[in-house]
Amino acid sequence: MKVKNKLRLGFGFLFVVVLFFGAISIFYINQISNSAKIILKDNYETLSYCREMRTILDENSLPLSNAAIEKFNGQLAKEEHNITEPGEAAGVAGIKASFNLLQNKTASLADLAIAERTTRRYLRQVETINMKAIVHKNDRANTSVDESTLFLGFAGTFTFLVLFSFSVNFPGFILNPLNTLLTGIRAIGQKNYSQRIHFDKNDEFAEVAGAFNDMAIRLNEWENSNLSKIMSEKLRIETIIEQMHDAIIGINENREVLFINTTAKNILNLGHDKMEGRSVEDMAKGNDLFKSIIADEMAGKPFKIVVDGRDSHFQLEAREIAVPNLVTDADQPLNKARIPAGKVYILRNITEFKERDEAKTNFIATISHELKTPISSIKMSLKLMRDERVGHINTEQQQLLEHIKDDSDRLLKITSELLELSQVETGNIQLNFIPVKPEQIIDYAIESVSFQAKQKGVKLEVVKSEGLPVVNADVEKTAWVLVNFLSNALRYSSEKSKVIISISNAGGEVEFSVKDFGKGIDEQYQKRLFDRYFQVPTDGQNKSGSGLGLAISKDFIEAQNGRIWVESAIGEGSKFGFALPVANV
Repeated sequence: MKVKNKLRLGFGFLFVVVLFFGAISIFYINQISNSAKIILKDNYETLSYCREMRTILDENSLPLSNAAIEKFNGQLAKEEHNITEPGEAAGVAGIKASFNLLQNKTASLADLAIAERTTRRYLRQVETINMKAIVHKNDRANTSVDESTLFLGFAGTFTFLVLFSFSVNFPGFILNPLNTLLTGIRAIGQKNYSQRIHFDKNDEFAEVAGAFNDMAIRLNEWENSNLSKIMSEKLRIETIIEQMHDAIIGINENREVLFINTTAKNILNLGHDKMEGRSVEDMAKGNDLFKSIIADEMAGKPFKIVVDGRDSHFQLEAREIAVPNLVTDADQPLNKARIPAGKVYILRNITEFKERDEAKTNFIATISHELKTPISSIKMSLKLMRDERVGHINTEQQQLLEHIKDDSDRLLKITSELLELSQVETGNIQLNFIPVKPEQIIDYAIESVSFQAKQKGVKLEVVKSEGLPVVNADVEKTAWVLVNFLSNALRYSSEKSKVIISISNAGGEVEFSVKDFGKGIDEQYQKRLFDRYFQVPTDGQNKSGSGLGLAISKDFIEAQNGRIWVESAIGEGSKFGFALPVANV
């Protein structure tokens, strides 16, 4: 039988059981209702007629009036049409015969009194018959109710047992094959391709089981046929990793070595024993360099290692490896989320690039130093030429001298920045740390740019907190950074505007910031502002400098264990700031 037919048969059986119980219930409820109606309709009306006839006799004196006789005959006629009980007809006939004597106008009062008593006796007889009938019918109705209640109780209990048994057992016809299929699918998910499913019945589940068994056979064949291919690919990958010039280490999710090439073994001095499968914690016990690499302490920063008696520079790159999670479990039949599968560490040899960088830095330092002397000589010559004691110059010559002065100032600034940068790159930067009040640094910087601010009509506004602590800083280098911020702010501020210099206490740091109300900087350029030689693209105005000022500022601040940042939005201006740690005094 097909599963669809099983479902139809099961639900049809439930429908028949419910329909049967409902029909029985309706039958007995209707029977009880009819019994109650009989009691109310027949016997109650007879008692009502008799009560009306007795009332007529009670309320009228003998001989009866024509109106009383007419009313009595009307009730008597109704009772004659409502005779329902045995013996009731004789009583009604007696009432009619005695009332006929009571209607005789010529009879004496004594005869009329006898006729009245006879009529009342027959009335009592009819009432007694109907009262007994009511009691009898009531007893019979109660008995019927009890029987119906008992029968309905048995029927309800039987129906409940049938439905309960059906609800418990019938789902097993569907769920048991599904559970068997689920067990088989989980086994296949664990690569147990020998799993098979067999059903005795010929239905859809048997067809699914057959398809499942075919799939398991094909998967088993595929696994066996591709095993050699997989091993070949694994060997090829291991060969490629082994021949890489960079040191490569692979770690699985259990912190065990998956692969490590000879280059890594030589650099880390791990020997030539087989390392695959060993715990990284065990390997790191006697090797501090390997321990630092595994702990990601050197990630992203160049470091030096002595290899074969020669200083070599390396940069560590660590990558998390994640694979799709396609494992079937009870809670999530198909979870496609990625799960961590380990980590790969790559030690890139940057010795050649480091040597070239050092050569470039030395070259820049030498050229900058050599250029500084002739530029200073040019500035001195310009100063002498502008002295009237040497001779008068016309307006055009004066303009040319101004241009030469601006260009020489720009060249001197560039060479100074290149010298500062070369000092930072070679590690020859000299910092003179002293406890200093933040106000002194602000005053020094404002004094340096006050003339430039007055020329442009820009107001320098200082906002500072009360009771600022002293900072441990190099006054000259820190003031240089602040002057660079102020020079940039003045360059990009419109005339008659203002620049706000703020100092505030931020826990264990003192924050310095310079806020202008210029055009602002697009968000896409803000992350590169502190890169060397980077300049924000402009429309041609205010474009000057070498793009080194902010990069050198970052190096100066970070060399003092501080931090530097920028906040800007188009149309709202820019805010450059840095923070220095509070001095321990």
